[in-house]
Amino acid sequence: MNKIKITAFACRPDEAPSFERLEKELHVEVTHVQGSLSLATVDAAKGSDGVTFLGNCDMSAPVLERLAAMGIKYAASRSAGYNNVDIDAAKRLGIHVSNARYSPDCVADFSLMLALMVNRRVMVALRRNVCNDYSFPGIMGQEMKNMTVGVMGTGRIGKSVVRDYSGFGCRILAYDIYQDDEVKRHATYVDMDTLLQESDIISLHMPLNEQTQHIINAQSIAKMKDGVKIINAARGELIDTDALIAALKSRKVGGAGLDVVEGELGIYHTDRRLLGVDNDRIAILKALDNVVMTGHMAFYTDQAVDDMVYCGLNSLVQFVNTGTADCEVTR
Repeated sequence: MNKIKITAFACRPDEAPSFERLEKELHVEVTHVQGSLSLATVDAAKGSDGVTFLGNCDMSAPVLERLAAMGIKYAASRSAGYNNVDIDAAKRLGIHVSNARYSPDCVADFSLMLALMVNRRVMVALRRNVCNDYSFPGIMGQEMKNMTVGVMGTGRIGKSVVRDYSGFGCRILAYDIYQDDEVKRHATYVDMDTLLQESDIISLHMPLNEQTQHIINAQSIAKMKDGVKIINAARGELIDTDALIAALKSRKVGGAGLDVVEGELGIYHTDRRLLGVDNDRIAILKALDNVVMTGHMAFYTDQAVDDMVYCGLNSLVQFVNTGTADCEVTR
């Protein structure tokens, strides 16, 4: 039996142990490409049965057309988000696309950590400590049990976030077009306006699409409580960054914990010490004392990385053998 041939783009060193183990377990032959998938690198996939890639890869129509011209019908993302893929073009070209499903606890844990850091003014305290300032003014926080937390999006990650917050004894509101019975054990589903108006902390766990892009904007922020905290470890484009910056400066928004931000592609996951960061919004957010920022790392645990590599490879095996995959994107 011939091995399924796969070209893996944007391979990171931390993925290597998982690739090595899974290539044997799944009986596949993988060509590793460190560079991202793009028009400049796509020809490396010649002769493959399918490709696997990450969220920083270019899966626009021209790249997909080139894959189709090479006879490649299957593409598996090792990331959960697939907004970098032109799904309409893929369907037109007959290319099946899948995304990754990994342990939801990695992002859930991180989101809760961001909320705690913002809520207890940890970054302000740490900056003061550098110059031996251990004073109290300006760093008073709030206790979670006295707060209302609104979770927007209750899929696998959002459901885990609701579960985690329930341990603090706080009131939890949830919003999703699809309601989940397990979530109802800990949270109350409400309409979006109610969640915006009554939440002290709002945590975003929605996919990015035409309906959710800039779902947090000047109009939605105006409906929120004064001093609300906003947590985003999903996709940067869920938030209108200019509106958020204005609200943070005015203190309408009391704080933000941001693992993702608009315009991060090409900046996050790279070493920019000598290159600088050509993104004014990121620079402004980093300078604000009521913001905690990290570089799109909420997913980054040993378990999640292994899950992502498995999904990428196993989906391609399923595609080749059956024409479909458990994680296929079907919208």
